[in-house]
Formats: sequence, C-alpha cells, structure tokens
Amino acid sequence: MNTTLKEQRFDWPVCYKAEEFILNQLAAFTERNRFAASLAERMRDETGTLLLDWVDHLVLAPGESSRLQEAGYTVDARPEAPRGFHTWRHPEALLPAVLLEEGAPPAGAPSVVAIRCEALSDFMVAHDLSDEPVGLPLSRYRHLAVSRENGVRLDLVERRGYTGFVASSDGPSASTLLQAWELWRTRPRRTSDEAEDFRRAQHLLERVIKLLGRDLACHVVFAVEREYWQRRNRAAQLQKARQDRLGLGWANHDHHTFRSSRVHFVALMRVLEKLGFERRERYYAGAQAGWGAQILEQPTEGIVTFCDVDLAPDETAIDFSRQPLPAATKLGTIGLWVGLHGESFLDAGLHHLECRFDYQLLRDQLAQAGVSTMKPFSDFPFLKQAFTEGERWPVRRQRADRLLQQALITEAQHQTFLREGAIGSHLENLQRKGGFKGFNQKSVSAIIQATDPRGT
Repeated sequence: MNTTLKEQRFDWPVCYKAEEFILNQLAAFTERNRFAASLAERMRDETGTLLLDWVDHLVLAPGESSRLQEAGYTVDARPEAPRGFHTWRHPEALLPAVLLEEGAPPAGAPSVVAIRCEALSDFMVAHDLSDEPVGLPLSRYRHLAVSRENGVRLDLVERRGYTGFVASSDGPSASTLLQAWELWRTRPRRTSDEAEDFRRAQHLLERVIKLLGRDLACHVVFAVEREYWQRRNRAAQLQKARQDRLGLGWANHDHHTFRSSRVHFVALMRVLEKLGFERRERYYAGAQAGWGAQILEQPTEGIVTFCDVDLAPDETAIDFSRQPLPAATKLGTIGLWVGLHGESFLDAGLHHLECRFDYQLLRDQLAQAGVSTMKPFSDFPFLKQAFTEGERWPVRRQRADRLLQQALITEAQHQTFLREGAIGSHLENLQRKGGFKGFNQKSVSAIIQATDPRGT
C-alpha cells in the first residue's frame, strides 16, 4: 500500500496559509489575464463554481520555493515534468500542484495557470478556440494554450489516469479505449443473483484493465458510473448542462458515494482495489448511527470514494472493509436503500456525486432553476455540505416483496414504497476552505438519518 494514504486518519488539517498563497497567486494572474478573469466570473455566475476548484497547476519562478515550503508544500519527484521544471504538492490539502521553472525570473504572478476540464474539444467549442492542442485525442495528457496576455498564459489540460505534465502518444489506441468504454458501459447490472453480478463485474474489469492498464481503466469506469447516475438525477442533469456550457464537464468532482449491502461490501472493496484504490479514513459510527464507511482514494486518477454500509454497535472494532459481514437481521438507512434500489455498484448506481462549488451561490442558483437543497449537514467555516432534494425512484415489486417476506419492512411500508417509491439519489453541494481534505463523521450521520426511506 502507498504509505502516503493513512488508514483511519480523521485529523486532516485546515491549511489556510497554503490556500491564501494560492489564492493570492490566482488574483495576481487574473489581473494580468482578462480571459481568465472573465472565465472566473462566468464560472461563478453561470455554474456556481470557483476558479480555484478547477485549477490543475500553476507555474512559478524558483524564488517562490521558500514561500511554498512555509505554506506546507513539498517536492514531489514522482510525476513526470518537462525538463527544467520541478513539481511541488501539498501532502495534506486539496490544492493545486505547483511547478517551479528553473531560471525563470521573478514575475509577481504565475507565468502559467492551467485549469482542468473533462474534454479539451468541449471547452474549445464553448469558447470558440481553434488552436491545436499538444497531445493526441484520448491520450493520457493534453494541454492547450488558451490565452496569452501581459506575459502570462492560461492553459487548459485534459487528463486520463496520469499525474504528470508531459504529453505522450504512448498508450492504448482510440479503438481500444472505446472498446473498453463500451464494455463497461453496456455491462449487465441487474439479474436475480447479485453475488454472480459482482463476479461478472470482476471478470469484466480484468478485461478492461488488460486493455487499458489500471489507472486509465479507473478513469473510464468512473466516467461511466457518473453518466449512469446522471441519467436518473434531474439536479445532476441541470448542473452538468450548466458546466458543459463552459466546456468544463464534471472535472470539479470531489467524491463518489456507493451504498452497499453488508454481504457484498467486501466484494465492492475488491473491485475498487483492482482499480488502484487505497484505503484512507474508515468511519465506525456504529452505536451512534448504525452505519460505517470506508473512504478510498485512487492516487493517480485523483478519485475519492465514500462507501457506506450498515453496521451494528459491536462491529465497530473490526475492519469491515476486509472482513465479510453476515446478512442483516434488520435494516438501517443504507441497507434499506440497497434493499429497495439495489447495490450502488450494480443496478442502483451512485447514491450521490459530490462536486466542489461556491456553496451559497450554487444553492441560490439551483433554487432559481426549480431545484431545492436540503438543510446543510456540514456548516463549518472550512466545510459546507448539503444534498439537493432527493430524486424519487419507483421501487420494483420484486424488491419490495422480498423485503416484506424477510420481515425487514412492514406491510404498511411495503404498500407505501410500491405506491410512492423512495428517494434514490442526490447531487451534493460541497465547499471546502483551507484545502480541507476530510469529512465530518457526526454531520454524515445526521444526513444518513435524514434520508432514511422510512421517514421520507
């Protein structure tokens, strides 16, 4: 396991000094680059997002190294960088990478700010750009010079399973990538045997990884999972359209949440392990709220997953991400959601996708578009979180009947779920400050209880 990811860590720091350093750099940059300043304004006004949350990296002069160190940044020798550049990252904060360029004179602003989107061509069409990007379509890393003004340059980057900064023509062919994409996109998600469905998914994933390699496979799998979730969530469709109008896509994603039954939780962990995910925090809410969660991170693709499961109070001492759990004799919020809709990794899809926004701004903008937001479940200076009102899905009779036969729901609940359906998915509005990387366990417990299908 990569030792940079520490299991059971709950004390992520709030790094205001590092964030302030980056924000000051961006302010100096946008003063010199009118396109970037206009784009930042449009991001706020049209998508409820902040420029900071789209920035992939900045390029600074080497004289900034001492200030970077003071802000908590350290040299990262792992990713490829162009000759004469050195990569710095903050090991404990969600903040952009910084490249120091050898021999560059002090400039008072970054010489380059690079923002990330899902597809360069989408951004180019949205902003009427016609220059040719560096790097082949569908390759691991591509970049485009968007705007050169007053000695500084705004770049756009597109990544696929790669943390470096060097464009390359190496890797799978476009046809191989599309073959893998199609395999995962058309995989069977719903049969009568969920254990067999997980086994089939494992075998299919092995084919996808063989075609693409682990990190690019992770990129493809999660792009497909977002698409699957989005098809059944109106708030997601609305917000994605808003972000697509600027050519950005979902490149501001923060974490993807899967809900799992107890009996298949370890199977879900094995799938994610195949994709290169490493365990990070593990929550044991147990006696407090009847649930647990394993947070995992794929360090190359930069994807975080929040995986929920029902837990009994006496199971808080075990590693439920590795030790199989017995079937439930009663259902908590998560187990009931899975019982009504299916496994997140199979036919139900993600419970929610969380992206980074200006929290209040997005809330107001969605309200104007007819999408309500629930009461926030985290409301701290460094972390604000809230779900959009849940998307109500119909419940298949077969699932409701099975829960009734197993005495896991009452006759009255059975009739209600068949008649009214149950809440299925959300879009989560999140804003982080100080580069805060963690989650708030008590707040998550509150929203899990608030979204219990028996009370909605």
